Amino acid sequence: MSEVTGAAGFPEIRAGNLGLRLAENAADRDAIQALRYRVFYGEMGAKADAETAASQRDKDAYDSIADHLMVVDHELGDGPDSVVGTYRLIRREAAARLGQFYSADEYDLTTMEQFDGNIMELGRSCVAAAYRGRATMQLLWSGIAAYVFQHDIKLMFGCASLPGIDPDALEQELTYLYYNHLAPKEIRPRALPHRYIEMRRVDRDSFEPRRVLTRLPPLIKGYLRLGGFVGDGAVVDPQFNTTDVAVIVKTELVTDRYFRHYERQARDNEA
Repeated sequence: MSEVTGAAGFPEIRAGNLGLRLAENAADRDAIQALRYRVFYGEMGAKADAETAASQRDKDAYDSIADHLMVVDHELGDGPDSVVGTYRLIRREAAARLGQFYSADEYDLTTMEQFDGNIMELGRSCVAAAYRGRATMQLLWSGIAAYVFQHDIKLMFGCASLPGIDPDALEQELTYLYYNHLAPKEIRPRALPHRYIEMRRVDRDSFEPRRVLTRLPPLIKGYLRLGGFVGDGAVVDPQFNTTDVAVIVKTELVTDRYFRHYERQARDNEA
């Protein structure tokens, strides 16, 4: 991977024909929203209202206050069709402009809000079908790492999704996550009472944990590899046809090589 200076001093990270940078303008955000619509509504079965269907864009009020990582295939030029991956990043001060984080509609985030240090919400991650391989995910995680070190983020959190809205069909996955990756109490979000779905759905000894782990979505497995935790309670999201869990990552626990790379780079720049 190589880097060039990008928007607001954020590096564009290159890996062959793929590059990752921050969205810089309204056209970038529109291309990201179009990609999200194709993935969430075209592939994953999310239910579009009339306005969303007409615009063929997945967008909400949080897009205007967030930073957006975007992966671009430079072989496809510089137009909207070149955007093949994205991640939405919302820092505490940005969320304050709307009065809350996106995840607050599903989880009590009191533990996040009381955390002593910079925090960031991760969300709206998606990758175009033809690019769902290691290279694109490496770029996205490298971009998150760069952003973490640029803004001294101490805690990352957000909602991650399991496919479908039947918790019983996900009973082993939810039970596994609760018993093996539950967050410490001091940083543990809890699903709002009216949306709370119990995660302890079967006996913890009734399944093979390693086999269940292989069935988890790649994004959730990525969080767990970073030393991540889950909150208490799942939430069904009928609009997006998913069952969500809260995920939390303390960056001090992260040992992933991308984070180590940017930590070394930060030290070198200070020398």
